[in-house]
Amino acid sequence: MVAIDRTEELHATIEARLRRVEQRYTGGRRALVDLLLDAGRPLSIGEIAEALPSLPRSSAYRHLVDLQTAGVVRRISATDEFARFELDEHLTEHHHHLICTSCGRVLDITPSAGFERTVSRQLGELAAAQGFTPTSHVVDVLGTCADCA
Repeated sequence: MVAIDRTEELHATIEARLRRVEQRYTGGRRALVDLLLDAGRPLSIGEIAEALPSLPRSSAYRHLVDLQTAGVVRRISATDEFARFELDEHLTEHHHHLICTSCGRVLDITPSAGFERTVSRQLGELAAAQGFTPTSHVVDVLGTCADCA
């Protein structure tokens, strides 16, 4: 019951974010959100098209842009020709990425609380030296995955 309540709460939050940018939460957008939620990892447009064959690619792209504008979806650029898409971490949980520069695979990683405190403190010091006030951070580590090594 808790998972269903959490999912409905997530959909209500997304609907409200879309309304703020004068967009509707259509069936196609909801299907994309459900897919990204179930996948639990960033997906390429090819993976999205394969999983949602009834949603034309052009519509999927438009929906992803609108969801990104509303702060629902985050676009992750890998080094291959395809970007990956995931739900914004404010809707899920704070995490970082390992991005393979060979195949473009993106892996989600959730570091320890100690790591997060250290990174936040260090980034805060770097930002303060420039008169900048950080509100959050994203760490994308580029390298080679085990399959490509």
